[in-house]
Amino acid sequence: MTNETRRSFHGLAELVLAGPQHRRSGTIRLRVTPTGFATVADPVLAVEADALVVGDRRFPLAGQTLADLATEADVEVGAPKDLYSDGSGASPGDRVVTDGAAELLAALTTGDAALRRLTTDAAPVLWPEHFDVGVSLDEVNYGVSTGDSAIDEPYAYVGPWKPREGAFWNVSFGAAVPLRDLGDTAGVFAFFEEGRSRAAE
Repeated sequence: MTNETRRSFHGLAELVLAGPQHRRSGTIRLRVTPTGFATVADPVLAVEADALVVGDRRFPLAGQTLADLATEADVEVGAPKDLYSDGSGASPGDRVVTDGAAELLAALTTGDAALRRLTTDAAPVLWPEHFDVGVSLDEVNYGVSTGDSAIDEPYAYVGPWKPREGAFWNVSFGAAVPLRDLGDTAGVFAFFEEGRSRAAE
């Protein structure tokens, strides 16, 4: 997986799925699927490692611009407007890079599965702003990020709304561990459980 791939898929989430969904249905929330991610309301769109899925049609991603793909999906390309200041930084003319995309999407799938083990009270949300899947429980955020300027690879995090002290809390927003150090869904779930326990201290 490359930073270009991460930026491409973050851009797809933001400019091709979340923006059009917000303009049509009023929500930016996305969801993780077994093969990628998708909208939760109209327009019904999904992204897989190699294709944009629109109904029963599949449009290859590699080398296409975000604007081209939005046109194929019959939506207006563009991020949600006036909701947040951060984001992918992607532009409609950016061409999609798919190298290592399966690895990137697997991180989201692992995170989603671990979060569903953590709680059945809240469905995990894939947020287009930071391109992370997460839930909030008892004023603590749990999730998996695909990577960012803080940690340049997929990582799991526990982020209490109020700062905590101690060795477990190793980043400014709480605790974070690269997914490669946690292994599978069980390892990520164990990290979340430890975070929940330590946040309650």
